Amino acid sequence: MEEKYVPSAVEGKWQQFWATHNSFEATEDANRKKYYLLEMFPYPSGKIHMGHVRNYSIGDVIARFKRMQGYNVLHPMGWDAFGMPAENAAIQNKSHPAKWTYENIAYMRGQLKRLGLSYDWERELATCDLDYYKWEQKIFLAMYKKGLAYKKSSAVNWCPKCETVLANEQVEDGCCWRCDSLVEQKELEQWSFRITNYAQELLDDTYKLTGWPERVLTMQRNWIGRSVGCEIEFPLENGLSKIKVFTTRPDTLFGATFMSLAAEHPMALELTSDAQRSAVEAFIDKVKKIDRIKRSDEDQEKEGVFTGSYCVNPLTNVKMPIYLANFVLMGYGTGAVMAVPTHDQRDFEFAKKYDLPLKVVIQPEGETLDAATMTEAYTDEGTMVNSGRFDGMGNGDAKEAIADFLEKESIGKKTVNYRLRDWGISRQRYWGNPIPVINCDLCGVVPVPETDLPVVLPMDAEFTGEGGNPLARVDSFTNCTCPQCGEAARRETDTMDTFVQSSWYFLRYCSPKFTAGPLDREKVEHWMPVDQYIGGIEHAVLHLLYARFFTKVLRDLGYCNVDEPFSNLLTQGMVIKDGAKMSKSKGNVVDPNALIERYGADTARLFSLFAAPPEKDLDWSDQGVDGSYRFLNRVWRLVFDVLPAIKGAGAVKADALSAEGKKLRRAVHKTIKKVSEDIEERFHFNTAIAAVMELVNSIQGFAAKDAPENVAVVREAAESVIRLLAPFVPHFAEELWAELGHEVGLEASGWPSYDADAVVDEEITVVVQVNGKLRSKLTVAPDAKEEDVRTAALADEKIKPYLEGKEIKKVVYVPGKLVSVVVA
Repeated sequence: MEEKYVPSAVEGKWQQFWATHNSFEATEDANRKKYYLLEMFPYPSGKIHMGHVRNYSIGDVIARFKRMQGYNVLHPMGWDAFGMPAENAAIQNKSHPAKWTYENIAYMRGQLKRLGLSYDWERELATCDLDYYKWEQKIFLAMYKKGLAYKKSSAVNWCPKCETVLANEQVEDGCCWRCDSLVEQKELEQWSFRITNYAQELLDDTYKLTGWPERVLTMQRNWIGRSVGCEIEFPLENGLSKIKVFTTRPDTLFGATFMSLAAEHPMALELTSDAQRSAVEAFIDKVKKIDRIKRSDEDQEKEGVFTGSYCVNPLTNVKMPIYLANFVLMGYGTGAVMAVPTHDQRDFEFAKKYDLPLKVVIQPEGETLDAATMTEAYTDEGTMVNSGRFDGMGNGDAKEAIADFLEKESIGKKTVNYRLRDWGISRQRYWGNPIPVINCDLCGVVPVPETDLPVVLPMDAEFTGEGGNPLARVDSFTNCTCPQCGEAARRETDTMDTFVQSSWYFLRYCSPKFTAGPLDREKVEHWMPVDQYIGGIEHAVLHLLYARFFTKVLRDLGYCNVDEPFSNLLTQGMVIKDGAKMSKSKGNVVDPNALIERYGADTARLFSLFAAPPEKDLDWSDQGVDGSYRFLNRVWRLVFDVLPAIKGAGAVKADALSAEGKKLRRAVHKTIKKVSEDIEERFHFNTAIAAVMELVNSIQGFAAKDAPENVAVVREAAESVIRLLAPFVPHFAEELWAELGHEVGLEASGWPSYDADAVVDEEITVVVQVNGKLRSKLTVAPDAKEEDVRTAALADEKIKPYLEGKEIKKVVYVPGKLVSVVVA
């Protein structure tokens, strides 16, 4: 054994060994319990960063731990390879997105392998590979036939810089999630998936995901946004048409005094009088430039314009002026809101601004609201007033009663509404999966026949930086023949949102080389669902919601029998340096390559796992990296020092150990127990590593290690340290394990188990308090009787002075922990 730890020599050796022996290749085995471990796959941007190192190290610890426990572990890796950055790089570098992407994949693959991550590289996939995206086209056609994929004209989120549509979930604070440009509203024909068909199931199943963080589930439930209420018809004053409104507050219908429509409402211009037309058109143009997320902000100033038309309240027969309002959205309900200013704050602010009538219909208990003096809307419970036959009812009961009345009179109906909108998947760019449809002037939209799949992305597109989609300028791609009528037609040039590719990759990993369809159902049923998924919280209502939807669609299309893709979810924190998330723009990036060159991959892994629990942000510390490296050197030196003495040691004979030997063995088995629980139950890798550090201190402080009866316990202690560290620092641990003379590798040797008898303390410490203040400590036997402990506490020399001249009111014993004495 070398006296000095040289990471580069050790890590290169074991990486080569793992590759040569296909150590992490997973195959289906009905005789072993499966464990599917997955981290969200990366975009091949060119280089991994410390966020990647942390995320993938977390996953690797779990994968290696489970293998050592005897599980058949599937731990794959691939690349979320389509997307706009590749297209932008092609423009900047006068290159091609495919070249840029595959070069980045090759480089990043090498970086990940250098970290010693235990991936089954035989299952590697890239979403830009034809062998992947051709099956996605087949899935698209199946969804089209089922009515789950459709095209229509609608108002969309448009990023002017990226020159593409964004889904609602990709707009963050009014800006593009990718480039931070302000998002505009634009009317476009686009393809969408009917995720709303699955809204209720997506909502219901969040209550089955007991292994997910509640924060993520709450975000998804809020995004789906189920509301139970009524759809009510308000006839226009002229009696020629009606406006449909969805409301969750039918109890306030008698207090509705005006109508608010979204600027995009299809009736907006139809209802506009000639006198108001110019003002209405100007308002619509203004609102369309405001992002819908910002429009729904409670703090935004309420603005509107009168259309010149009126509708009629169906219960009061009062004329209600119809306004367009900037806070009403087509994306929720019907795009029309019955405004009840006394009982809705937004309506209240709007009514005050435009001098519109207010009418109180719910009075709080013990108060009398006056519309003329109200300074804000009253939104709590109360008693119905000014509401005809419903006066005197509690408003909770009135909700149901009024809803029943509306249905009886055919004025409205009870209904359920969702905030969730259909998923717009059209993207106006080249580097994406072509949507397999043909546009024919005679036949309309025609799906590409399955026999003509795949629709291959052409490699001869020109990237000039000019506006528009480069794919639309490739005549050899766009010009085609309609498969129905045989006339000239044009291929769809929109490509699919990259979130489509990441919505089913985890299923394809189960059979990545399957050639008869998207999925080998038998293998999918063997491996799915993913037992542990790891990724960032930023994907809570993007990727995670889409992946759940896609899994249910594939189930209903007959490709699998999985309801939910991920049984357990861990959302890891960010890596922070100088008070901010590591990023190139902030100039605070630490290059993993430089770190590995200086300290080795195992040090990089150990620091990223030790510095903070996985779900918390990690504050970068150069001193912390040095500390991790020093610790590994300490362990190396410890094994080097004890190796000659322990190399031939046999099994531990517990009865033959000295008192010091028994103490060390107790520390060993306590550490095994704690580390096992910290990894298995909580993923608290930092406390697990800290426990191993304490055990190393105990071994180094063990004075009698050379006594013949204690040699075996020193070997057991050293081997336990190595085995417990194996998931965290695998190269380092494998090397030391081999130096101890083991011919079987660490994963085959199994995870250490602890001796339940050995972890029982021969003595325990009990705290003694007097009137809540710590006054002494007792050392007692674990099985000491309660009465004996109480007596010993009262007789303790440190306690006696606090009892003199006092009356003992109570003595409470918490077994094994505390004696609390209360005196007067």
